[in-house]
Amino acid sequence: MRSFLQASSSFEVKDSSGKVCIIADLTVDFSVEYKSRGQKEFAHFFLPQNATVEPQSSCGSGNTSHPILVLGFGAGHSLSLNFSELADKYQVEELVFHYNLSDATLFHNSTAGEVKRVSHKTIIQAYVGTKYRCISSKHVNMKNVNITFSNVTLEAYLTNGTFSMNKTECAEDMVSTTAVAPTTPKQTTSQVPTTSPAPTASPPNPAVGKYNVTGPNGTCVLAYMGLQLNITYLKKDGKMGLDLLNFIPHNTTFSGRCDNTSAFLNLTFEKTRVIFHFALNASTEKFFLQGLNVSTTLPSEAKVPKFEASNNSMSDLRATVGNSYKCSAEENLQVTNNALVNVFNVQIQVFKIDGDKFGAVEECQLDENNMLIPIIVGAALAGLVLIVLIAYLIGRKRSHAGYQTI
Repeated sequence: MRSFLQASSSFEVKDSSGKVCIIADLTVDFSVEYKSRGQKEFAHFFLPQNATVEPQSSCGSGNTSHPILVLGFGAGHSLSLNFSELADKYQVEELVFHYNLSDATLFHNSTAGEVKRVSHKTIIQAYVGTKYRCISSKHVNMKNVNITFSNVTLEAYLTNGTFSMNKTECAEDMVSTTAVAPTTPKQTTSQVPTTSPAPTASPPNPAVGKYNVTGPNGTCVLAYMGLQLNITYLKKDGKMGLDLLNFIPHNTTFSGRCDNTSAFLNLTFEKTRVIFHFALNASTEKFFLQGLNVSTTLPSEAKVPKFEASNNSMSDLRATVGNSYKCSAEENLQVTNNALVNVFNVQIQVFKIDGDKFGAVEECQLDENNMLIPIIVGAALAGLVLIVLIAYLIGRKRSHAGYQTI
């Protein structure tokens, strides 16, 4: 069975003598917009662990050429990291991605067959003699392509063939380690606490939207839910802020794709996007939410206005294939310590959907617990009433026994 827990992949570039000059250990997530039968579609895929270091990769040669790492995968796709050095720093001066739209395994029913090229300048920078380290997600937006890097450790211009002991940490990690993990918040946007956001009046729950994704065999994702984004962020003055955003269904666009074992639901509201990644556990015949990807723009007071985060190691919203998962209670899906996606009144079904209607319902544990409490309380009250009634009847019988018939 194919594994859906995307692990980091490690790659090396060596010179002619076999000395390693570039090491890259990273997870890369691609989202590509393309045309299918006149409609806009999205292909969502990872850099596979069996990607190869292509012959174009090089350690560079002084002033004549610079180090480059070229990773090839699939039917003609490649990702290139072109390095350069300036003073005491090195950087990925240019990121280049080539993708082949004729690859039907990734781009289903694509109406174009050419190889596309997109690029982006300077996405990674570190001090010479240090490894670049970034656990947080770093998103790169290009024309029709979004690339997300996470769990990255890389270094170029290596001197001893292995990672340096010292590291240059990315800004995203430094912000996330400063921020405070949110609890279940009920607050309006942009408060001004000194340590962590203090709760105020609860905002209304988001309205329930209806979303679906169509695959080669018909509807493959059917979802009803209210959606709320909850982000704790560092402000310019060093204090913490909390941003709550309710998705408004009629202003939310949705798209996605699916195959036999994975499905993606992309929801976009204003400048905010949430991608749900569902997977299939073939051994148990259950679908589940494996990953969430979030990108949004925070209030202007945020130290880093652009917020991006992802989690590809989840196991939520689980139900048997052919059935639907349902939960009336609020569920908090944790993306990172600073980001939650809250879902309300959710009902969802993935892969096997008959006639665009939900199958048999599998209730969430929260709803079962909420139902159990009134049952227990009701049973206790019934027992108490029964005890009082029995005591009353016993007392009445005894009082009658004290009188004689004349």
